[in-house]
Amino acid sequence: MRRFPSPRGIVNTIVKLAKTCILRLTVCKLYFILSDKVANGGASMWCELSQGNFFDEFQMEGVAAEHNEIYLEFVPENLWRALKTAQSAKAVKIKLTNKHCPCLRVAVELPSLSSSSRIVTHDIPVGVIPRRMWNDFREPSMPDFDVSIYLPVLKTMKSVVERMKNLSNFIVIEANLSGEMNLKIETDLVSVTTHFKDLGNPPWASEDGCQSSGQGRDLESMAEACIDIKKLQQLLAGQQVNPTKALCNIVHKRIVHFILLHEEVSLQYFIPAIA
Repeated sequence: MRRFPSPRGIVNTIVKLAKTCILRLTVCKLYFILSDKVANGGASMWCELSQGNFFDEFQMEGVAAEHNEIYLEFVPENLWRALKTAQSAKAVKIKLTNKHCPCLRVAVELPSLSSSSRIVTHDIPVGVIPRRMWNDFREPSMPDFDVSIYLPVLKTMKSVVERMKNLSNFIVIEANLSGEMNLKIETDLVSVTTHFKDLGNPPWASEDGCQSSGQGRDLESMAEACIDIKKLQQLLAGQQVNPTKALCNIVHKRIVHFILLHEEVSLQYFIPAIA
């Protein structure tokens, strides 16, 4: 396993967002998937990694040549604990085994003063998802958003949200196409707003070269969504992807879609609006 960027950091981010999740393995990529039904108020996540940036060797064989994929359900905290022991490892091997039950075996080779190596092994129980259920874990479609905007420095945003979390269970995110975003809470006792300006708006383009969403919208008009502040705080508190780009798309009063990008790692997180 290579050190780019820290796999443990990525798994730690996922631990903050999901108690259980799906690991999808393909020949070229790994995916961590949380597919709580947004319609039922649950958040969903799609994290995509290019395996070539994490592994020196990678071999897998799916159920069939035309379906060369594997879907596993597991507890990400168990994987994080295993990788935690690998901080000073010489090498890490991860293998799917089926000795007594399906497991991800994490073998950590640690430095040793003697000629013999020390290997610590962790067996992480997993559930194998049958092929008939694979369609439940496909990449979510990009929402037809009203506004897309770059996020402010995530540490700043995290600090603001953590303070607001002590005042309300809900937060309103609003933004426009002039690079302005506000974080607001309103209760019977207090109303607090934090303003961000000059954030910039991503140049989304469709096949004909025109902006695909928000086209024709008044640049000053705010799109907003009221969401569970804990779900937003979990994303910001656990964030170890260290993105080079971070943005959010807002579908007015319906959903907020966050995208964090770092070279060959992308994390999408969907938080539904509260009516």
